[in-house]
Amino acid sequence: MKKILLSLLASLALLSGGAQASGEGPPLDRFPVERMTDVAALQNGAKLFVNYCLNCHSASFMRYNRLRDIGLTDEQIKSKLAFPTQNVGDMMKAAIDPKQAKEWFGATPPDLTVIARSRASGAGTGADYLYTYLRTYYRDDTKATGWNNIAFPNVGMPNPLWELQGQRAAQFTEQPDPHEHGKTVHVFNGFQQLTPGTMSPTEFDGAVADLVAYLQWMGEPQQNYRVRLGVWVLIFLGLFTVIAWRLNAAYWKDIK
Repeated sequence: MKKILLSLLASLALLSGGAQASGEGPPLDRFPVERMTDVAALQNGAKLFVNYCLNCHSASFMRYNRLRDIGLTDEQIKSKLAFPTQNVGDMMKAAIDPKQAKEWFGATPPDLTVIARSRASGAGTGADYLYTYLRTYYRDDTKATGWNNIAFPNVGMPNPLWELQGQRAAQFTEQPDPHEHGKTVHVFNGFQQLTPGTMSPTEFDGAVADLVAYLQWMGEPQQNYRVRLGVWVLIFLGLFTVIAWRLNAAYWKDIK
């Protein structure tokens, strides 16, 4: 028995250590989840995805015609979102050649179909991560692309939304390393705007929220329906529980 208890304690310690490791990194900003039920936000996110992400990143498990689920017609999809050579039933494939992308960026751009689901960690949801990541780019002339990122240091992808956000520099301060005596670490201390973007900071945050909402939706298009259905299932189970309780009382009252 003692050995079993020790084994359980060791397992809990490993799980706790894994949870702490997964939560390492900068704190994540919370994604505004209300965007997930806003059809206009999802449609705007789909437009941003096609214009700024689909050039390099595919969503090869998503067909254009699934955008009907967020209120778009086939004509709107064909005229405003799909490439001229594609049909609404085609997969959402990137325009770039994967070999060229690997040469330019050092790695093939990942598929984004389930990117929001794959980036969840102890620090927050995948949507939280993407919402933070897309808003924390800054200029860094020491990098080959000229860009770096607070949430993803040494990122290989340049800022795809820089025209909307403008160019910013990151400000760091030197502070003593809490883990090693006599050493210092760079601590992020905010951004400095270098050039303005076509959007204000508030508008840009809203646009990124729409884009992340679409990425979250794309990973599970039935998510909103599943949540609505779950509410009705819980209501049904609650009513059935009351009915079963009263039937049970009526059945046993004469026996007692």
